[in-house]
Amino acid sequence: MTPDILVKFKGASKDIKLLWASVFLRLLSYGLTNQVLTLFLNAINMAEDKIGLFMSLTLAGDVICSYILTWYADSWGRRKVLIYGCAMMLMSGLVFSFSENFTLLLIFAIIGVISPSSDEVGPFKSIEEAMIAHLSPHNTRPEIYAIHALVGTMGSALGAIVCGVFVDLLKRTGVAHTDLQCYKLVFLLYAFFAFCKMVIMLLLSDATEMDGNYEHINHHNEETPEPLDVNDETAPLMRQATHPEERSNSLSKETVSVLLKLLVIFMVDSLGSGFMTSGWMVYYYNKQFLMGSLALGTLFFVTQLVMASSTIPSSIIARYFGPVRATLLVQIPSGIFSILIPMAQDYLPLSILFLNLHFATTAMDVTPRQILLTNIIKPRDLTKVMGVVNIGKTFARCIGPIFTGLLAKNNYLWLCYIISGSLVILADLILACMFLGVDAKIKKQMNHR
Repeated sequence: MTPDILVKFKGASKDIKLLWASVFLRLLSYGLTNQVLTLFLNAINMAEDKIGLFMSLTLAGDVICSYILTWYADSWGRRKVLIYGCAMMLMSGLVFSFSENFTLLLIFAIIGVISPSSDEVGPFKSIEEAMIAHLSPHNTRPEIYAIHALVGTMGSALGAIVCGVFVDLLKRTGVAHTDLQCYKLVFLLYAFFAFCKMVIMLLLSDATEMDGNYEHINHHNEETPEPLDVNDETAPLMRQATHPEERSNSLSKETVSVLLKLLVIFMVDSLGSGFMTSGWMVYYYNKQFLMGSLALGTLFFVTQLVMASSTIPSSIIARYFGPVRATLLVQIPSGIFSILIPMAQDYLPLSILFLNLHFATTAMDVTPRQILLTNIIKPRDLTKVMGVVNIGKTFARCIGPIFTGLLAKNNYLWLCYIISGSLVILADLILACMFLGVDAKIKKQMNHR
């Protein structure tokens, strides 16, 4: 970490540190199951096209659950929603440990937010990010969000290697005699981490709620930055971003206008990501290069570490270039590296090199996009907007796995890397067209002391 980020880390409030612990455990759990989900479904005799359908239906169900939970999170209580989510994670882990029924697995994959990839699903991400926005002033958010992303990615990396070592250990000691038995025990471990996460959620204070100490934090610990007059649509949002307003279950017209543009960008990006989730990447390397559990765990542990190491520079890039330009600088190369991965399908070292270069750049847009959202959306709309954006991303991601399964069944899984990279690049070009003009003003607000 850089010295500035270390200061922000040490000086963060108890609630923010608890949220960092929460995202670490959640991504650790997702990293565990990501390594075995496609292999588990294949081991219970599910065909590749049906696996794709299972993933798409899981994501579609997550859209519905996330919509309800994030839209009413401020009214029902953010902590209550997060605790409920942890309980559902725990139950889904238990069901996957003891059942092989397609319908039952699908139901609990949806309500228990089993991730078809190691990426975020469900309501957790948007609610936690809204909490952080309300608990931290503008001039500390780049580093706070960067640490949040770093901790989550480290959890995902640890989950990958823990899974590989755990499965290998189960086989060596004779505790499990088949791959399927190993996979089921991994889901039992998932349930344990979900319980630990629930305990953390119970420790959060009242300040994390919408009616907590946000107003005090923003107006007593931070000078009000001057309004951002960017253009006719975003300026009203930015001018009002420092004035807390009463809660409402409806979005303002200005918010809706910008939200529609954000949805186009994020949904095209997620449509691309859905064609080649990390779960399918595990499957690709298992089938294409015959890699075992320990080798796969090691490979994706390394890729996640590479991705984690990129989260801290992302805050520096965002502060220097502005969130939009920072996103373009990292996401376009990420799309290119994705396209190059299948070009080395007969040479493992080169394929791994392109894979790591892809992971080195793919997460560097997380902090810039968080900064963009939290600087152009009113605080009272922030939880709902983040929820709608994540729902839109998940909905778009639902489409890809169906076609991925069909392509995999016909030995064209490699083509999904090319489709994925191309759509990510297209999303970045749309982002540049719609929001490039806001960078200068957001930079000024971020650097305001």
